[in-house]
Amino acid sequence: MVSQTDEKKPSIKVIKDGPYLVRDLKNFRNSKDVSIETKPVMALCRCGKSENKPFCDGAHSKIGFSGEKEEDRTSDKVKDYIGKKITIHYNRGVCVHAESCVKGSSSVFRKDKRPWIDPDAADPEEIKKIIQSCPSGALSYSIEGVLYKDFPRPPEITICKDSFYKVVGNIELEDSDGSVPESKEHYTLCRCGDSKNKPFCDGTHWQTKFKDEKN
Repeated sequence: MVSQTDEKKPSIKVIKDGPYLVRDLKNFRNSKDVSIETKPVMALCRCGKSENKPFCDGAHSKIGFSGEKEEDRTSDKVKDYIGKKITIHYNRGVCVHAESCVKGSSSVFRKDKRPWIDPDAADPEEIKKIIQSCPSGALSYSIEGVLYKDFPRPPEITICKDSFYKVVGNIELEDSDGSVPESKEHYTLCRCGDSKNKPFCDGTHWQTKFKDEKN
């Protein structure tokens, strides 16, 4: 019997102008919370045009898909919002605009105000839970000088509704272009093919109205 410690650690390799090559993944599910059967190696679509989503069917070659980052993407820069008990860090460059933060506490994360984050507007314990629900790693926090941006979870990929692949559990990302997630424990990968910050999602799917009825 193979113990958990003997199992191979899952990984994701970003194929240049092609799919995500996922190895040794055990937990894979769609937005309906239905488990998807996994194989030792799977090629997942990232151009958005596969007829067999979430799997690649070679459509990227037919449409001339490019996995390059675009020069006018939002800059990858962390901004600090310092409070009395907790400091909130925000990297807008990897934000997918899922709004789990705003829905979690509109008093802390204020869409129409500046500065848009008020770290003193709620109890730190409440803020910590909200930040842990951020799928992309755009949000993290510090308490007494200690940074928290990685959270203990088992490896898993979730296909989010008409949007990104949500990756958790320290699944290693290998990208020949040198892309590194803000949090190595959790991050979001583009699935529609239109992100300006590939391979990461930047929320462009909302604008392009990307649809995947099956997943």
